[in-house]
This record gives sequence, C-alpha cells and structure tokens, in this order.
Amino acid sequence: MFSCRKHLGRPLLALSLATFGLVASFEVLAQASYPGVGRAATPSEVRAWDIDVRPDFKGLPKGSGSVAKGQDIWEAKCATCHGVFGEANEVFSPLVGGTTKDDVKTGHVARLNDPTFPGRTTLMKVSTLSTLWDYINRAMPWTAPKSLSTDEVFAVVAYLLNLGGIVPDDFVLSNATMAQAQKLLPNRNGVTTDHGLWPGKGLGNGSKPDVKVVACMKDCAPAPKVASFLPDFARNNNGNLAEQQRLVGPQRGADTTRPPADYPAAAAAAAAAAAPRPAAASPAAAALALVQKNNCMVCHNVDVKVVGPAFRDIAAKHGARPDAEAYLAAKIKSGGQGIWGAIPMPAQTLPDGEAKLIAQWLAAGAKQ
Repeated sequence: MFSCRKHLGRPLLALSLATFGLVASFEVLAQASYPGVGRAATPSEVRAWDIDVRPDFKGLPKGSGSVAKGQDIWEAKCATCHGVFGEANEVFSPLVGGTTKDDVKTGHVARLNDPTFPGRTTLMKVSTLSTLWDYINRAMPWTAPKSLSTDEVFAVVAYLLNLGGIVPDDFVLSNATMAQAQKLLPNRNGVTTDHGLWPGKGLGNGSKPDVKVVACMKDCAPAPKVASFLPDFARNNNGNLAEQQRLVGPQRGADTTRPPADYPAAAAAAAAAAAPRPAAASPAAAALALVQKNNCMVCHNVDVKVVGPAFRDIAAKHGARPDAEAYLAAKIKSGGQGIWGAIPMPAQTLPDGEAKLIAQWLAAGAKQ
C-alpha cells in the first residue's frame, strides 16, 4: 500500500496540477473572450445559496428555540395544514405518532414492522435530525418558504420532537444541543447500507445488487397518440389552474382560460370569443382578485373543498345571517377552528377594507 503511494504520488500530483492549470486557462480565456460578462460570486452570495445542513450538522447555523416558542409558531403558521398536534392526515401525511418510549431508547421504531399499523409518520421514518431541520428551513411554511428565522426553525423542530415524546417540555434546541436530540430520535438506528445501491465493499453488501433488472423488450404497448383534448366547455370548469399554484418554484398550472397552442387558429379564436369574461369592475371580480392576492386560494376554492371549505359552502352556511357581512369580515381577520373541522384557520392580516369586500361577496353567494 505504501509502495503504491510512493509510485503513484508524483503522477497524481502532476495530473492534479495539470488539471488545475487547464481550468485556470479556461477561466482566463472566458474572461478574455467575453469581457464584462458575469463576475465571481461574492462570499455572502455563496453563503446564501449554500444552506444545506448535513447529518454531522456541518452547515447548521447558530441559534436556538424552545418548545414553548415552537408551539406559538406552530399554531400560527403550521397547524393550518398539519393540525395543532401534528397529527392531521387531511392535507399532508401525519408528522407525529406511531413512536414509543422504547423506540426512543433503542433507536428502532417497532411499528415500522407492523403491517396492521395504519400509516407511517415523519417521526417514525426520519433517522437524522438534520433532515428535519433542513427541510423545514428550506420549504416551510408551504405558502411562504424560507420565511422562518433560524431561531424559529429551531423552535418548530423542538416542538415537533416534544409532540413525539422525544424531548421534555422545557427543552431548548440549539446548534449546541442538536447532537443530544439526534441521540433520541426513535429511528436513528433504523437505516442501513445493506442494499447494494452503492458500489464497493466499504458500503453495504458490496457489489450484490438489491434487484436484478432485465429488460424484456417484448409485448410492448404501442406509443400513445393523442386524439382529443379537454373539451372547451370543461376547460375552465374549476377555475384557472395557473392561478391556483403556490407562489414559488418554476412549476405553474396550465392557463385553462386559453386553448392549447396547437389548436387551429379558427377554433382558438372561436373559443376565445365564446369564453365568458366577468366585467372588470364587478364586485365578484374584485373579490376574486382579492382572495387570489391574499393567498386564500391556497386553502379554499370557490366550489370545491380544499384544506378549508369552499367559498360557496361558507356563503350557504352564513349568508342568511342578518349580520353576515360583519360576521364574515370578523372571522377572516380573527381566524378560528371547529366550525369546519379540526384544522384551524390562522388570523389574516389583510386590510379591513379588503376583508369587508370579501365578506360582502361571500354573503351574496360567492358568485363568479
């Protein structure tokens, strides 16, 4: 082994230097060929992009958050989709449940091997606390990713661990106590590399694959051919899909107010002419613009239940009240829980005038 290093050291060093020189020459060439185009990223720009937190907690920023603070943040920003206790299964899979004190001691979740258990929660499956911290830091809340401060992320993770019976009520999670909490994760010992997904004897069972894939290449189905598209009368039946997506990310729904681009020009013109368009100044159009502006469509739809009730269901339930407009405006501002189910609606911060206009629209039947 030492002789290999002796004989291979110089060639490898020479190759490394040659490669470095080649890259450097490319950089010089690029700068000379395209002067004034682009620049090197600053250290602060690199730090803003390089936010991943690894299982050994490299990349974890300094900060802290208590279970009590996490509960306040959770009820304000997380419970709408995940339930007050992280148990909701209506919007996303439950986060909490299925773990025991014995699991915390052993690091193996017994119910993962129980076929009669109804589901798999996040705390049953996650094996590294950095994964939980990193995902919440990057992607939550669903309607405003990356809006939580570092201390708020610590607090939310602490509250989740407390809900799972992993840490006590007075626990404070921080960059200094993350390793301590990692040693208590119920499934921390539940991972394995014994599956042949990685090559080499140093990982798992070496070269033995977990499956043997053989392409049959017979009885293949013919390539599908699209013979029709969504009919015009149904195209915008559930509202414009392009306006019903979350506000971040490259994905957007199709603009269902318009026919596909490859429609014949005459058919496209006819469909556009026939499509009903609400008057720009109508109260309904103004109210719809406001609910879209204030992200109400993330949890509601006009005539279909999503996370919360459909707007028309709200109108049917409360529209006949003599104080319907005042009542609905107050509910929009204050939020609440229990009338339409267990998932709470947080208080909304929109201006009073906008809340009043939406309430008037709801009281009038939530017409489009």
